[in-house]
Amino acid sequence: MLTIRLSRTGKRHKPQYRIVVQEKQHDPWSPAIEVIGLYNPGTTPSSIQFDEERAKHWLEKGAIPSNTVHNMLVNAGLLKAEKAKSVQITKKRTDRMESKKVEAAEKKAKAEAKKAEAEAAAEEAAKAEKAAAEEAKKAEAEAKAAEAAKPEEAEVPAEIEPAAEETKVETVEENTAE
Repeated sequence: MLTIRLSRTGKRHKPQYRIVVQEKQHDPWSPAIEVIGLYNPGTTPSSIQFDEERAKHWLEKGAIPSNTVHNMLVNAGLLKAEKAKSVQITKKRTDRMESKKVEAAEKKAKAEAKKAEAEAAAEEAAKAEKAAAEEAKKAEAEAKAAEAAKPEEAEVPAEIEPAAEETKVETVEENTAE
């Protein structure tokens, strides 16, 4: 069975790829039946060059492209299909991502509940403060009304201070026995 896939070339940290036609069972770096193109992700934008005629030829012969090459051919317009999923995520990783999403949702719900609780407490405090202010105004108004209702009394001069009381001083005799 033939496959069309990428074979890595280039230096460390500077990958370049050949688009090759090989037997599916062979190693990607083993000799290829034919090199039909090049892919360089290091350039901006990534450069893809391939021989469209040879790609069509091998697709007609039954060669199956890898997911990445399939997506490249779809972008070039050689294949009329939807893009394939080129990255596969393991079940373990999927489960971990799901648990993180659930934790994030729970954390968000707790934060929203805490925020709503704080807003309710602030609102209640504002209501209590407003009620206290209204009570204070009512008490002030009642005090003014009571003051206005009192008849004015004549001022009476202060009484003369009473004379200082006589203080008795007792002397204590010391008893000494000889």
